[in-house]
Amino acid sequence: MSYQRGELWGYEVREYLLEKWGRRCAYCGATNVPLEIDHIVPVSRGGTDRVSNLTLACSACNQAKGNRTAEEFGHPEVQERTKQPLVGAAAMNATRYAMLSALRSFGLSVYSHTAARTKWNRSRLGLSKSHTVDALCVGEMAAVAGWEMPVLGIRAIGRGRRCRTNFDAHGLPRGYLPRTKRVFGFCTGDLVVAEVPSGMYAGRHMGTVLIRSSGRFDIKDLRGRRVAQGIRWQHCRLVQRFCGYSYGKEEAAPSSPRLKAGAFGAAEGW
Repeated sequence: MSYQRGELWGYEVREYLLEKWGRRCAYCGATNVPLEIDHIVPVSRGGTDRVSNLTLACSACNQAKGNRTAEEFGHPEVQERTKQPLVGAAAMNATRYAMLSALRSFGLSVYSHTAARTKWNRSRLGLSKSHTVDALCVGEMAAVAGWEMPVLGIRAIGRGRRCRTNFDAHGLPRGYLPRTKRVFGFCTGDLVVAEVPSGMYAGRHMGTVLIRSSGRFDIKDLRGRRVAQGIRWQHCRLVQRFCGYSYGKEEAAPSSPRLKAGAFGAAEGW
């Protein structure tokens, strides 16, 4: 099947090849260079346009290879790789189709789309790469609205630990945690509003609470920074019990760790 079947089809095949061959030239291993689609067995030698006969090559290797097969070019491992069974892909496809059939049996209108289509949608609409935008660009779509709005950030931060002893950098004990996880009705991690009438931290503070047996608590914002310390428990009002997750408004976070520095969105706070 030809890989030249329109922009989306080419996008699908190229993204598949980038993942399969590790985003590098199959012959010299070059990365961070323009890569071209190459026929492992040239069409003029009986090769086909099926993706199993395609690989990625830098311009220099593609030109040097010419009308030779990958084996004749000195890379039999590339040609041998095309014979490997795609057991993992077959298992994933079988699972995907089973899930689709199960969901459709409930009368739901469910479709499946590839990650390449998501990237294609995002690129043709000129949108930046983020988790939020990727979620909005899934499937068939004509446009995206409201993608610049703040999103609800939900972070798994755990429920604490069983160890009651704190240790310093040398492994020596430097303090002990209380036996009870609740003090004056509050638990570490609870979302609270603190109305402080006077003192250094006078004003209104909202964030997660760090309890102490003394009844004087610390307040942390969404980034984990302490914005108030030693606040009396009487000044705190419970907003939400701690459930192992933190919630807050955030800018769109990057969906790939390979993005350059500066592409990361900053949290807005509560």
